[in-house]
Amino acid sequence: MDTFSKTERSDIMRKVRSKDTSPERKVRSLLHRMGFRFRLHRKDLPGNPDIVLPKHSAVVFVHGCFWHRHPGCSRTRTPASRREYWLPKFDRTVRRDADNQAALRRLGWKVIIVWECELRDAEDLEKRLSQALLSGDAWYENDSVEVIPLAAEDRPPYGGGGNAE
Repeated sequence: MDTFSKTERSDIMRKVRSKDTSPERKVRSLLHRMGFRFRLHRKDLPGNPDIVLPKHSAVVFVHGCFWHRHPGCSRTRTPASRREYWLPKFDRTVRRDADNQAALRRLGWKVIIVWECELRDAEDLEKRLSQALLSGDAWYENDSVEVIPLAAEDRPPYGGGGNAE
């Protein structure tokens, strides 16, 4: 049983943002301080990644632990009410994330997942982002999705104006 009325719950859910969330802004700020330049929410890429670093052929998704089901995280609780609604919803989200990440890897992009709870330790996150973007490692997944090696395909040219990175 929900503790809020249908109207109150609707108002609460309407305020849940999908872009420019506080965790996303924190990751962007960290990357900018580290000297990385990026684009936001490229609609021509699978999953509309939160952050795209074309120079490094990398994309960053900033995932909320609750919505994207961070394995082993205390924020990944399932609501007690309406489980028949929530469980399929979470399954669809996890499946969509995996499909988008696989499609991006096939296009030759590094896929980096930053979980909301990782923002607590900015120093550690900075090290891992730096390693993922500057090393020759193929992928940095933070164990979020099983990595399946796929042959890289030609990536479509970046269509941003004449701005250099």
